[in-house]
Amino acid sequence: MSMKQQLTDDMKAAMKAGEKHKLGVIRLINAEIQRREVDERVTLDDAAVIAVLDKMVKQRKDSITQYDAANRDDLAQIERDELVVIEAYLPAKMGEAEIQAAIQEAVAETGASGPADMGKLMGALKPKLAGKADMGLVSQLVKKHFAG
Repeated sequence: MSMKQQLTDDMKAAMKAGEKHKLGVIRLINAEIQRREVDERVTLDDAAVIAVLDKMVKQRKDSITQYDAANRDDLAQIERDELVVIEAYLPAKMGEAEIQAAIQEAVAETGASGPADMGKLMGALKPKLAGKADMGLVSQLVKKHFAG
């Protein structure tokens, strides 16, 4: 089942169960997906939907940081609640060991040998790991790999 279909089914279930909060968040997700499809004149596949969800997660985390800094715990809690629902649709994140294995595989494929090849290596890793791993962590591990 595609992610868009899963979201639609969950939206219907949330309506029937009277889960207003979950329903609202799923509607936000669907609205963002539909906005991207209209703007780009394409039908999003599961990988693109995951990219939309990743962006929404990043936005929520940024908002939480700003609300916490401004001592707005009420608004930060709303963002945290939304974050829980959005993250439920993302695939499980890869562990550090799995990322290291992917880096080793990409190094073998690309022939990257030093920090100058980091861009080439990240270019090879991004399509494989997008949505499955935190790309900030991937970047740190790539730097660490070349450092020692």
